[in-house]
Amino acid sequence: MGSEERIGEASRTIGLSTAEAAAQLVQHGPNRVAAQRRTPVWRRVLGQLRDPLILVLLVAVALTLATGDFPDAIIIIVVVVANSTVGVVQEVKADDAVAALSALAAPTARVRRDGASRSVPAEEVVPGDVIELAEGDIVPADADVLEAVALLVDEAALTGESVPVDKAASGAGERTDRLWAGTVVVRGRGVAVVTGTGAASAMGRIAGLLEGGPSLTPLQRRLVGLGRVLAAVAVVLCLVVMVLGLLQGQPLELMVVTAISLVVAAVPESLPAVVTLSLALGAKRMAARNAIIRRLPAVETLGSVTIIATDKTGTLTEGRMVVESLWTPAVEATVTGSGYAPEGEVLTDAGPATVGSAPEIIALLAAAVRCNDASLQPPAAGSPQWESVGDPTEAALLAAGGKVGLTRESLEREAIRVAEIPFDSLRRRMTTVHRRATGGLIVTCKGAPEVVLSAPLLADPATLLAAASARAAAFAADGYRVLAVATAPRDDVPAGPDGLGEVEVEVERGLRLLGLIAIADPPRPAAAATVAACRQAGITPVLITGDHIATARSVALRLGVIDAADTVSTGEHLAAMTAPELTRVRVFARTSPEQKLDIVQGWRNAGQVVAMTGDGVNDGPALHRADIGVAMGRRGTEVARQAADLILADDDLATVVAAVEEGRRVYANVRRFLLYGLSGGAAEIVVMLVGPAIGLGLPLLPAQILWINLMTHGLPGVALGAEPVEPHAMRQPPRPPAESVLGNGLWQRIARLGAVISIVSLGVGAWGHAIGRPWQSMLFLALAATQLGVALGTRARPGTWTNPFLLVAVLGAFALQVSALYLAPLQDLLGTTALTVPEVGAIAAASAVGYLAARIDRHRSGRANVGRLRRVGRLRRVRRVRASRRLPR
Repeated sequence: MGSEERIGEASRTIGLSTAEAAAQLVQHGPNRVAAQRRTPVWRRVLGQLRDPLILVLLVAVALTLATGDFPDAIIIIVVVVANSTVGVVQEVKADDAVAALSALAAPTARVRRDGASRSVPAEEVVPGDVIELAEGDIVPADADVLEAVALLVDEAALTGESVPVDKAASGAGERTDRLWAGTVVVRGRGVAVVTGTGAASAMGRIAGLLEGGPSLTPLQRRLVGLGRVLAAVAVVLCLVVMVLGLLQGQPLELMVVTAISLVVAAVPESLPAVVTLSLALGAKRMAARNAIIRRLPAVETLGSVTIIATDKTGTLTEGRMVVESLWTPAVEATVTGSGYAPEGEVLTDAGPATVGSAPEIIALLAAAVRCNDASLQPPAAGSPQWESVGDPTEAALLAAGGKVGLTRESLEREAIRVAEIPFDSLRRRMTTVHRRATGGLIVTCKGAPEVVLSAPLLADPATLLAAASARAAAFAADGYRVLAVATAPRDDVPAGPDGLGEVEVEVERGLRLLGLIAIADPPRPAAAATVAACRQAGITPVLITGDHIATARSVALRLGVIDAADTVSTGEHLAAMTAPELTRVRVFARTSPEQKLDIVQGWRNAGQVVAMTGDGVNDGPALHRADIGVAMGRRGTEVARQAADLILADDDLATVVAAVEEGRRVYANVRRFLLYGLSGGAAEIVVMLVGPAIGLGLPLLPAQILWINLMTHGLPGVALGAEPVEPHAMRQPPRPPAESVLGNGLWQRIARLGAVISIVSLGVGAWGHAIGRPWQSMLFLALAATQLGVALGTRARPGTWTNPFLLVAVLGAFALQVSALYLAPLQDLLGTTALTVPEVGAIAAASAVGYLAARIDRHRSGRANVGRLRRVGRLRRVRRVRASRRLPR
């Protein structure tokens, strides 16, 4: 017998017996998300060591140990261990996403067992249990409603709906309303029978979508490819140099050591340290701007982002209902202010609304405040904003009334509530009766326009009702939630035991329409500027929400996510979409967590780098699947925060733009180091290959090669990772996702600067050889000094003190390089000879060519790059416009 049959057999009033609950617990297990099997640490470590660049570094360790260069070997080992440790720690943190789901589960639940109500741990709730719910309770499991009294549930964390959902129990044979695990009761009370727990609940299904480790970031993918190339090049060069040396009659042992030294020089072993430093500095700077990085590679990923897929509720919008417009048959008004604070103005064409200037507006708001069960809490310690208690829509009405000086307390002194007919999903309206202090009653009703704007509830003329219906439809088309408000005086009405009793129908008859109230979850103040900044940076914003299509379209239009001609689609159309059609849509409404996942994956399959922002449980799977997940820190759920790579501590979407800038800085610095490091390594190889052909014999000894490599690739190389952001980084479109880390002309720049360093170094060596001076020591100094000149020439902002660490590192490396010519221990170790001061000065002057070449090359490539990226950006915009025109709305 299945669980559904057992549930059907359970009493719909007394619940399960203790024995039945125990049996269900054995069959279905505890009401919690199943824990994932933890990957052993040793397996994680092996995964880190399989990275091609790490493998190259491990080979370099073996080679440096073979040459007896223990300091260099130790440095490389430290780099490998540090980077592998960081990677393992990040993987462990990613596993916390599923575990965080338990934080949303109610710690206890009220169930009916053996005919009595009792409190049990939420983990012990089983299918068939009858649970009791009250205002403020977290629903412990999926359940069908049996009884409901004004039951209103906030499902925003699961569905993205900004408006709480009314729940009701249907009659026999009809489908009942469903409650979902993790949602919150904001008003009323109810009784429900549990249908799904643990992995079988909505929360459990979302946990299943969160499984799977994080994929490689764009930078990691590019470095994997670079590592393979470097490994192949290193092996080939090792063989070439060895063969050429042997053909020239050099000793086998010397050529083996020389070849190994060149391999070490060809591998930029400082690259992982540069990447780590750049990422760490980026994370530190972002933390100072309220952006918390959970995975260091996510810093760079933001710089690669081409698509920002964002949730609506609480991300682009404030997540707080606000009255924005009022309509009466005589006058319309606009309401200013934000949040639930009773601060702002109600403005008509004649100015601020008052009893004298706009009595119709005041009467409308007074009725909305009277017919209201919510309350507002002023700012307090730990809560700097006004908060709502109860239905957020009703709280918005209280805030709007407060803006014209109306409070429920003051209105109740004039007319106290004596009876009410609660709102429910069938009636779709709420009615209250108030006794005036001067005698008589006031009946006030508010509800859905399609219910209220009709006879016999209203006694207004048909023309007025038609005009009001048309205005309500216009509000709804603009994405507003619309309430119609009506009132009428009455003679004294006797109240029955259940409120108004048998006279309920008579009370809701012959009312007079006061007007319409348009309510919305407004966009955040900075959201439009953030969307504009993304567009300027070449990033395409995409809105994905579970909310209504009209609401989603309205918000997208207000913020500039789409234009009036752009397409808006819904989750139900997603399955029928082709890949090109999906990537042409900019707004998706009525989406489930699974559909959000499919949308993000569709963009990724199209070759885009996707950032997903959100704050709800329903956003968790998409945050986890995206190249980078961005969660709200304040109002975001724990699931969203744990699934994300970046957390916005201030919930300000503008912080994402700053994070993108940091990501572009990181990637630029990695490329800057590759330009510097690989051009120097290439020059060292060229010197060793060409030197013998111009009569220089063995240009450099193995120890000299390793020393130059340590001086240039050590602190100066690492210091390049701290360079500031380029001045125009956010005025350019993102780099193409498929572009190699050496693409966009970088390898050509490496070749050009490598040639300059080689020519200067060989020229100095040939000059020293011609005048009978210690040419090998002169070449030794020139090769290192010219590389250091290139380091200074590649700075992002030359002539400033924005990165003093680089200046200190270059000066220190040059001083150590010169000291190797004069200190006896280093002379013995490296085989160098002291030079005269004029010779050192001449070599230093010659090395300035490296600085000049780097500056000229940077200026030339910068102009070409800006032009190319702007052309790419224009082409993308043209394609988007053409695609939107082809796709039917």
